[in-house]
Amino acid sequence: MKLYGMKDSGNCYKPRLLLAKLDIPFEHVETNSRDGSTRQPAFLAKNPNGKVPVLELDDGRFIWESNAILLYLAEGTRFLPADGYRRALVYQWLFFEQYSHEPYIAVRRALTKYPERAALATPERMAATLDGGNRALEVMERQLASTPFLIGAELTVADIALYAYTHDADTGGFDLSLFPAVSAWLERVANDPGHVPLSYVG
Repeated sequence: MKLYGMKDSGNCYKPRLLLAKLDIPFEHVETNSRDGSTRQPAFLAKNPNGKVPVLELDDGRFIWESNAILLYLAEGTRFLPADGYRRALVYQWLFFEQYSHEPYIAVRRALTKYPERAALATPERMAATLDGGNRALEVMERQLASTPFLIGAELTVADIALYAYTHDADTGGFDLSLFPAVSAWLERVANDPGHVPLSYVG
């Protein structure tokens, strides 16, 4: 399989982390959304939305959207429950990640990290992303104060999805010391077998 993505993107880290845990070999194809690579016709033929990551299967089919890739790869593994209710809880956290977490924590990280986005980092936007990100971390804190992982005792793709940007939230100016349960969870995720860092590309 080929995985098109950016080395320093949290969304692209998600499938790389799961592939490592599943011991599935893949070829990383560096594709940078910041230099226009994802707007080229050859890439748009893979993902008409022009974003990474994109997983190319061995038979030439493509899957895009990071959490869709996670769900595909996790099917039949310990990372996706067979029970319908518990699967719904996984989906619940995946939707939360995309709508209530990533738009604030990942966006604030990008505004802080990438110089070309400095003009977009207005005081109003930085304040709004900080507030929204802290609200998301508070939701996670309440859950993780009572369960080791997001849906209970076992790590799932919900944890992988939310780990990707949470573990690097301090880059965007978030103070994780205010969220002790989240901080302890980050350690548990990092200690799960097969863990690899953000820099891992296969």
